[in-house]
Amino acid sequence: MAQNQPPYLVAPGSIRKCLDQIKKASTPERVTQDFIQTKLGIKGGTGAALIPFLKKIGFVNSDGTPSELYKRFRNPTESGAAVADAIKRGYGSLYEMNEYTHDLPDSELKGLVLQATGFGEESPVVSLVQRTFKNLKEYADFNATAEESKQHNGKEEPTPQHDRGARGQRSSASSLGMNLSYTVNLNLPATGDIAVFNAIFRSLKENFLGHG
Repeated sequence: MAQNQPPYLVAPGSIRKCLDQIKKASTPERVTQDFIQTKLGIKGGTGAALIPFLKKIGFVNSDGTPSELYKRFRNPTESGAAVADAIKRGYGSLYEMNEYTHDLPDSELKGLVLQATGFGEESPVVSLVQRTFKNLKEYADFNATAEESKQHNGKEEPTPQHDRGARGQRSSASSLGMNLSYTVNLNLPATGDIAVFNAIFRSLKENFLGHG
């Protein structure tokens, strides 16, 4: 299977048992064949095919460790969004052609698979890609990922701490009726020209003391 082609399983329904068991089992240090067969209860070639598939969709890292998507999936509040993200990652070649691949009817989904894989219409691979995709999609919540993105984009930027502090000080000073005074030290030039002094004090009044 080429790197950029959509992934599939020869037993498409096995992904459902795999995901169900991942939720029940403790998170392992590494997802190995022993873990798949013993803890998830998926034996033989079916179990052996799951690790490369889980890597393809981003559930397992290249070194075999469970990814953040794997861990998010085990959280009931994150589960659907995690699978939706995994689908978009694993089936990126389809989503490049249509960002709403998950909403397409079977005939249009098949068209994208044919385009992405280059296989003939009767190729069993085309059917396996579709069936694997649809089994995986049953666990996905694409609305959750859209809502997350919407909340993130509409979130107000936090006010910097020093700004809040400064405003708080000004507010406190105002409520307490405090009057602040400033001491200004001027180094006047050594000159006897009164016009120079007039210009300095006029600038001081206009720019620093205000017109009040």
